[in-house]
Amino acid sequence: MFTGIVEERGEVVAVRPQSDSTVLSLRGAVVTADARHGDSVAVNGVCLTVVAVEGDVFTADVMAETLRRSTLGALAPGAPVNLERAATLGTRLGGHLVQGHVDAVGTVAARRPAAHWTEIDVAVPLGLGRYLVEKGSLTVDGVSLTVAAVAGDVCTVSLIPTTLALTTLGARQAGDAVNIEVDIIAKYVEKLVGERA
Repeated sequence: MFTGIVEERGEVVAVRPQSDSTVLSLRGAVVTADARHGDSVAVNGVCLTVVAVEGDVFTADVMAETLRRSTLGALAPGAPVNLERAATLGTRLGGHLVQGHVDAVGTVAARRPAAHWTEIDVAVPLGLGRYLVEKGSLTVDGVSLTVAAVAGDVCTVSLIPTTLALTTLGARQAGDAVNIEVDIIAKYVEKLVGERA
């Protein structure tokens, strides 16, 4: 479980494709400071299991299902990534409950910079729009964001200076692919209400 509060912007060190998976090596001084084999780290919002740690680089296996549902398959050495260690029971919940189970790949539909912040419109794949609600939560590339407005399968979120400076969202442009995780609570409510109808 994560909170969507990115701890650092890391970097892809190596990508080793295999027949049905990929092995990623990623650099991140903060997340590797106490990382051990078996720990969870969110990489652009995708929960990955640490296989090995050497200095400030950790390695993780990425299965075919994850490659299909996320942007991780398009990563190349040198690419920046958002990194967050799994939350502990004593962690402040600054964002919202994030599983690291990406639902789909969305697209940055528009970007509107202002003097001190930026609005972006994010288009989610058909079917996920029903989970978008004004003032609700959405995870984009592992970043917990508040939905400012919704129009069908497109929502608007505002990026504060800290988000622009410390995450990959600061460089995302219209047309860029992003990992989307909708609020898990909305999915559970939908299932429970649907079963009663």
